[in-house]
Amino acid sequence: MNEQNIKGKSRRKAARALVSCFPLTIPVMAGYIFLGVTYGLLMRTAGFPFWLPTLTAAVIYTGSMEFLMVEILASSFHPLSAMATAFMVGARHLFYGLAMLQKYGNTGWKKFYLIYTTSDETFAVNYGADVPEGVDRRWFYFWVSLLDQMYWVGGATLGAFFGRFLTFDMEGLDFVMTAMFIVILLAQWEKDGTRLEGCLRDHVPEITGLGASFLCRLLFGPDDFLIPSMVLILALLLIFRKPIAMRREEVQR
Repeated sequence: MNEQNIKGKSRRKAARALVSCFPLTIPVMAGYIFLGVTYGLLMRTAGFPFWLPTLTAAVIYTGSMEFLMVEILASSFHPLSAMATAFMVGARHLFYGLAMLQKYGNTGWKKFYLIYTTSDETFAVNYGADVPEGVDRRWFYFWVSLLDQMYWVGGATLGAFFGRFLTFDMEGLDFVMTAMFIVILLAQWEKDGTRLEGCLRDHVPEITGLGASFLCRLLFGPDDFLIPSMVLILALLLIFRKPIAMRREEVQR
């Protein structure tokens, strides 16, 4: 009887956390399903089997890298180049991990799954969320992570399924990747402030990314600028990390 009470209490904790966190994941659901469907469609129209978009969506689970995988798998495969690209595209997760050390501490078996599923949007929700009083934070973080992954995998599966019936030309649909990064840039720009005064100081990360990408494109060309630009951006942000942090603290006061 005592064991049943413990299990029942655990289920209630999990259910309460699910109800509490679900509304916060609705914006992620809207974006992930749309992008996931687009990814599934691109994979199918590139000639890949039905199951591959679902598998890669679940295993790789890095939206930007998965879109790049369509081109990588469809062209001559260079393992070292693919590995370097994947590392540079996912390098930002190193900082996510450092930021979530305290929040994900003492989460038991859930910790490994939380680390694996820390996408950009999941990080944003879990890092910024105020877990309501009485809600188990471990279950809260777990449900956010699981729901977001389900949205992405579900979208990719839908795209792969409907991709079988499409007969029109899908050329240009991969522009959604460019559009997604533009939206992320604009959202970050707005978050860091829209004041005209002190514009350069408020937007050092965004300006660094744009400037480094433009410079590397000029130096290395449109086909080979991605990795050098990621390396340059990472190096510059590490160099200017303290001034950026000090500026944000100043703005918050």
